[in-house]
Amino acid sequence: MSSSFGQLFRLHTFGESHGGGVGVIIDGCPPRIPLSEADIQRELDRRRPGQSEIVTPRKEADTAEILSGTHDGVTLGTPIAIVVRNTDQRPSSYDEMAVKYRPSHADYTYDAKYGIRAPSGGGRASARETIGRVAAAAVATQVLKALHPGIEVLAWVKSIHDLNATVDPETVSFETIEGNIVRTGDPAMVEPMIERIKEVRADGNSVGGVVECVIRGCPPGLGEPVFDKLEAELAKAMLSLPATKGFEIGSGFAGTLLTGREHNDPFRMIDGKIRTTSNRSGGIQGGISNGENIVFRVAFKPTATIMTSQDTVTSSGENTELKGRGRHDACVLPRAVPMVEAMATLVLMDHLLRQRAQNGFPPVEEKSHEDDFDPNETSAPADLG
Repeated sequence: MSSSFGQLFRLHTFGESHGGGVGVIIDGCPPRIPLSEADIQRELDRRRPGQSEIVTPRKEADTAEILSGTHDGVTLGTPIAIVVRNTDQRPSSYDEMAVKYRPSHADYTYDAKYGIRAPSGGGRASARETIGRVAAAAVATQVLKALHPGIEVLAWVKSIHDLNATVDPETVSFETIEGNIVRTGDPAMVEPMIERIKEVRADGNSVGGVVECVIRGCPPGLGEPVFDKLEAELAKAMLSLPATKGFEIGSGFAGTLLTGREHNDPFRMIDGKIRTTSNRSGGIQGGISNGENIVFRVAFKPTATIMTSQDTVTSSGENTELKGRGRHDACVLPRAVPMVEAMATLVLMDHLLRQRAQNGFPPVEEKSHEDDFDPNETSAPADLG
């Protein structure tokens, strides 16, 4: 089972939803980086269950314990192990699911692949697995602060069902997003989104939506030009999250409705730096960051567990029905926001270290390009082709 992610900043998550605990082992973290359990806890609190009236009521403190890799509040450069103990398991709620496949869950496909599974809470397929990812990203954030300050990763709920928020990725703030339980960046949509979630939950149903994310302050030069394009790495990271069904960056699918003249991002010299006057590329060109804001969106399906009867089959091949039980989110979007931020941070951290290893750090020399060429020239100099 592939439970590892990253090349130089590498993590390996472990644990099942209703087992003894979940966590992560991080290898490749640089030494002498300030790190405390409080740094990790701050992010885990944003994704934990029971945090508001519109998420699953499962009561878990999600308390982080650092087992290795630090001394006197700084990293050692050795593997960092972090564990969160499960304290509110209710495996009896899943007795029926042990023999009946839940529609649109991983029950059948896990049995088809392994011939065995942990039925309580979905086991490894549960979103509880993402605790390890969020904890690892909290460590990565401390590394970014030390080695490359100025990078900011912010995600927010862009839509829930057919309700769409209007958010400017250039100006939206952490305080605005975290100032409401839906985690949208549009104050006008907070109450409508809350009411929609309450309505579908009361009906025993669920809804999905879209999380949008911006990476601000990313230097140009990150990403590899072929198989490890930065947007490909981000897409893989996002689609590895539970319940995800789509990814788009920059203009995304809407860009197909434009012509090349309309879609291209013109270059200009601005304050001594090469910039683009539009950002339909979403901050990445040729698989490599160009220094503009990286903007992407992730689609999350409606929560698969619903509290109404559905057709299904048993593991022995008999037709039957199943009604959802247990404690579940009617909409995963509010808790998905820190998960999206976490995976984006992990991709950035890994590629910053890869760029540092290959070409030096920071990724590009901080210098003015004003003397490189005259933007009024009619032809480019020879070294630009």
